[in-house]
Amino acid sequence: MNLALTEFVILLGAALLCVILFRRIGLGAVLGYLVAGALVGPHGLALVGGGEAKLQFAELGIALLLFLVGLELNPRRLWHLRREIFGLGLSQVLVSGAALFAFLLAVSGFTWQAVLALALPLALSSTAQVLPGLKSSGRINSPFGEKAFSILLLQDLSIVPFITIIAALSRAPVDPAAPSGWQMALYTVGAVAGLVLAGRFILHPLLKIVGRIGERELFVVVGLFTVLAAAGLMHALHLSIALGAFVAGVMLADSPYRHELEADVEPFRSILLGLFFLAVGMVLDVGVVMERPLTVIGLAAGLILIKTAVLWGVARLFGMAWRPALALALLLSQGGEFGFVLFTQAQQAQLILPEAASLFTAVVTLSMAATPFLMLFTRFLEYSREADGSDLDGPEAAANGRAIVVGYGRFGQMVAQMLHAADISVTLIDKRPSQIELSGRFDTKVYYGDGLRLDVLHHAGADEAQLIALCIDDAAMGADQIGAIKHAFPNARLLVRAFDRRQAMAIAPAEPHAIVREVFESALAMGIQALEALDVAPDEIVDAERALRHLDAARFDMQMESGDLRAGAHLRFRAGDGPRPREILDQLADRLRGDGR
Repeated sequence: MNLALTEFVILLGAALLCVILFRRIGLGAVLGYLVAGALVGPHGLALVGGGEAKLQFAELGIALLLFLVGLELNPRRLWHLRREIFGLGLSQVLVSGAALFAFLLAVSGFTWQAVLALALPLALSSTAQVLPGLKSSGRINSPFGEKAFSILLLQDLSIVPFITIIAALSRAPVDPAAPSGWQMALYTVGAVAGLVLAGRFILHPLLKIVGRIGERELFVVVGLFTVLAAAGLMHALHLSIALGAFVAGVMLADSPYRHELEADVEPFRSILLGLFFLAVGMVLDVGVVMERPLTVIGLAAGLILIKTAVLWGVARLFGMAWRPALALALLLSQGGEFGFVLFTQAQQAQLILPEAASLFTAVVTLSMAATPFLMLFTRFLEYSREADGSDLDGPEAAANGRAIVVGYGRFGQMVAQMLHAADISVTLIDKRPSQIELSGRFDTKVYYGDGLRLDVLHHAGADEAQLIALCIDDAAMGADQIGAIKHAFPNARLLVRAFDRRQAMAIAPAEPHAIVREVFESALAMGIQALEALDVAPDEIVDAERALRHLDAARFDMQMESGDLRAGAHLRFRAGDGPRPREILDQLADRLRGDGR
């Protein structure tokens, strides 16, 4: 017990240091875990042992990852992405697998069975690296992000048939207790059907009961129970625990409690997946890699080049422009974490030697090390596309409108809707090609350009426009840019979106005609609905809103004058303390009458 605790502390300490270091230099957490495991493992400093046993336990992290993938498979979303998943995704896996099979067969000297067991895993990419990067950059729901997600989803689903193929090629002695092929197929169908029925008639009612009780811990218990029970059932039937976890996620994808389950299981998935990468690093034979460093580098380079070329060609066949197609290909050109699982399966099936498993684990690891740099290059490609705008219409092609809306995201869309409702002609501008492409799907013409540039606004007809609404979400936007626009187009009323009070204070010196704080207005709207939900009288709600706006404006003036966010802190409502809304409004009316207004 003491030894296990000591090893666990050493592992966590090494992981903490390496992940922080690798995060700081931009190489990602996955590589940090791998290096930490290799450093303290039996092939490194030998501070921790039992890598194979830890790897078997940590495979629960892969199961939880597939469970979360299954939760994403809402039937409506699956139908919406059907072409990308089963067209683009399937084509990538099949063509990449075939190309890598031919490449390894030509350069390795392995048997075709061993080459197939290696090529199939190498066709997969790293979900654990790519998806967080897409989410952090805000591109996960863009057309580009949807295509990447669809390919990764199909790859994640491919692990189940890949495991089956490796099992069919196995040279290991047949386990007398293991079921035959036809029994395995029958077990698979029966287990999937049983899990679906259990989800429909047991888990859904159970989640309703848990939802009524309202205990957060019970959602954690239900989520983990679901994954472990499904994985345990599959393991007992000699099937893939990954398949069981995935089916468990799919059967709860339509549950109203899906988001609670996802949020509660995610921390366990992160911890166990980190432990999985630690264990992979521990079993990595560094000596084998150091003996053949040029081979590892050559194979990793070949892997990246082949997958890039294949995916670029497939993406072009599916109608993508060459720049985003190349960006997508580079983004998904690395090997993935499921390769580690499949290499272990191939080794246990006696298709490859442990030295080959270590060698190709190092190849995948090196390709994953290149991912952060490849992601930077994909962003460069996107920016290059934005810089020339060669395939997008600029605002000079637009008919001059009474209003110009800069930024057609969630905020700008609502502003434009209001203007359209009053039959006001609007010119829409955005500098994100992905957003322009998405808007085009909804028959909305958005013109390409940086709406903070004066030349772009001139081309858009700002000299004749009556209104310019800057609806962009740009934390760097300040008074200098706003002031230049106001000075260049004095006949247009200038409205500016600010995210919060700090940005509003930064913009205010330019004196636009109005600053709309997104956080303030949305929170105020919810506050009004909260009072309505509590049956507060309508006239009291109106008084509360007017008084709060008055106090906030007075507080904002004090903050601008002093430059201190803490100024005017007393101008806030507090429970059971201070004047009420009606009193404040009466005082304001008296002051206005005294001023002769």
